Amino acid sequence: MSVLYVTHRYPPRTGGVETHVRELATRLATRGEDVTVFSADAGAGVSAESVDNGVRVRRFRSFSPAEAFYVSPRLAAAVHRADADVVHAHNYHAFPLFFAALGVDDTRFIVTPHYHGGSADGVRDRLLSCYRPFGRWALRRADAVIAVSEWERDRLRADFGVDATVIPNGVDVERFADAEPVERERPYLLSVGRLEAYKGVQHAIRALSELPAYDLVVAGDGPYRTELDRIAREEGVEDRVDILGYVDDDRLPGLYAGAEVFLNLSEFEAYGMTVAEALAAGTACVVREKGALIDWVRQPGCVGVDEPTPDAVRVAVGRCAGRDPEEELVTWGEVAAQVGDVYTNASEAP
Repeated sequence: MSVLYVTHRYPPRTGGVETHVRELATRLATRGEDVTVFSADAGAGVSAESVDNGVRVRRFRSFSPAEAFYVSPRLAAAVHRADADVVHAHNYHAFPLFFAALGVDDTRFIVTPHYHGGSADGVRDRLLSCYRPFGRWALRRADAVIAVSEWERDRLRADFGVDATVIPNGVDVERFADAEPVERERPYLLSVGRLEAYKGVQHAIRALSELPAYDLVVAGDGPYRTELDRIAREEGVEDRVDILGYVDDDRLPGLYAGAEVFLNLSEFEAYGMTVAEALAAGTACVVREKGALIDWVRQPGCVGVDEPTPDAVRVAVGRCAGRDPEEELVTWGEVAAQVGDVYTNASEAP
């Protein structure tokens, strides 16, 4: 079987969707399938064409203001010429999914939207509103839609009238569970992810004045970093905030394992992959009760906050500290097997 993945970005670019696509693609290639990725992130630091763990990767130029949307019309023709058995497009919030829908003909078309419903940026939100009729058409064009959380499935049904199969993101449980904890001079709280305003790291920084026993370690980089530095100075906690920038994959498990509590205070998430990674490492989590993070509040290793005020975060951290979560988490191998079943069922449909 030949499978073509279409996405806005692919590793070494970092992010939840990027990780998701890589995990599926490499596992399928390991099984001997013919796997190609079309990604709309050609540019500095990556080759236009490469082979990564048996996966052929072809990158296309795109228009991506503020690293968003990734408009790449050439993808439609390239998808049409690819003649794959299955085309699996990702990320409703970036336009490669729409161009993939334009390019498919009789090929079975699978979509994982990673849909979180909006954006914290007003301009992006208006553009997404204009895009909605086209996005709805692309989703309804699919032979099967996969949601990564129950919350996302419900939103897809409410916003687009689309029924989706829930297959959550996976986690490499052994990699995180066996990690040697990082040791620092002071106990620390951890946040991991791209530095955007909607990710909510600023709320963690503002809560530090209520949490004098802890430092805050932030693994990630992005356009909001300068503002986070300013907020730390304004709050008088800059000496207790350590923004590491991009962290290599081999360092990340130890950071999770060494943290007293992991914080994900994001406003928009379709799943919350970093929460799964923290739990796999044995670290309890404070999550904002927004988007799909609501689903995590049901887990015994997580505590939710309705609004991420300094006092609410303080109380939640106090409830989390010392917990030893033992969660049953889905592995990437299990996810790949379930997605493979979707491909097979779609191929066998009349």
